[in-house]
Amino acid sequence: MDDKETGHKGGERIAKVIARAGLASRREAEAWIAAGRVAVNGAPISSPALNVTEHDRITVDGEPLPTRERTRLFLYNKLRGLITTHSDPQGRPTIFQRLPKDLPRLISVGRLDFNTEGLLLLTNDGALARVLELPTTGWLRRYRVRAHGTVTQAQLDALHEGVTISGIHYGAIEASIERVQGSNLWLSFGIREGKNREVRTVLGHLGLDVTRLIRVSFGPFQLAELAEGQVEEVKTRVLREQLGTKLVALSGADFSAPPRPPRPASAKRDGPEAPQKKPVHHAWRPREEERPGKKLRRKYHGADAVVEIRRQPPAGVARKDKLTDRKGRIVSVERHGEAKRYGEKPRDGEKRGREEPRKPFEKRGRGGNTRNQRRHSPDRSAGPRPRNPRRR
Repeated sequence: MDDKETGHKGGERIAKVIARAGLASRREAEAWIAAGRVAVNGAPISSPALNVTEHDRITVDGEPLPTRERTRLFLYNKLRGLITTHSDPQGRPTIFQRLPKDLPRLISVGRLDFNTEGLLLLTNDGALARVLELPTTGWLRRYRVRAHGTVTQAQLDALHEGVTISGIHYGAIEASIERVQGSNLWLSFGIREGKNREVRTVLGHLGLDVTRLIRVSFGPFQLAELAEGQVEEVKTRVLREQLGTKLVALSGADFSAPPRPPRPASAKRDGPEAPQKKPVHHAWRPREEERPGKKLRRKYHGADAVVEIRRQPPAGVARKDKLTDRKGRIVSVERHGEAKRYGEKPRDGEKRGREEPRKPFEKRGRGGNTRNQRRHSPDRSAGPRPRNPRRR
């Protein structure tokens, strides 16, 4: 493509400049350009095939492109259940929603699957992210894998020459068995290409079912003792030394510019924030406002009272009554039907009940209701039974 087509002599592609400013990755910048959100010198552009220089005025959504910030790199310990993207169409939680708000807009170096955890590199320089994730860079990505099944070290050693699965060739892989626990085993797995689901695909080809996958290192950067969900920035001096002159030249990293202060989130660029979920309480009993409504149920003494309250009330005139609960409290109730009176003869079709009310503490049977009455009952012909004196 000649200079007339690009419109400028020299310079860099517009998508690369936007990525260096830390607004988006190259792919996202190209999508913004295709949507007409980017303008150069006041004129909207629709193609990323344009070179710009420092003299051009670039705007995104009408806002001027921020000045380039010092290249920064962060280590992040990703949790399971997070998506490595800025926005998910299915509404799943993303890693960028969990990052502290005072950080600049960051881009991930590669991706980790939804159920993969461990080290993830984040940077504010899109060009650096692109260079580090290329297979030609040759940085080793090491994982600890827990898998179900059996495999021999000889099978893992054969992966040093690479393997082709379903027409896709995977490069050299470093794998070794760390320990075996029954039907499970822990492996150390190192790759340099980082293709989509490479670890799970290769181990599945060997008959293993991956149950846990943790990335412990990416190139010279280690997960070490970084806590889950925490972020740690790599010092500029260490980053420059670990990248080396070759990678610094390829990425065009700039370590001389000062860091830009944190900017407020933009609804157009970053999209709406996900609604904050209530914190999970691990107590056995949920909080009062989260518990479903609980109906008040009272227990009453007497089987007739319980049945009368719970069953369908018969037709009749309602009348008020009072019952006593198990704690001695008087509870007002409403009864339906005619009141049952003791001492009356039963009507036709009515069950026979007690003909006469019982006296307090009265027990039917032979000999009265108390011990003394049974002993001194008048039907004894010989009189009361003599007492036996206690032996001392």
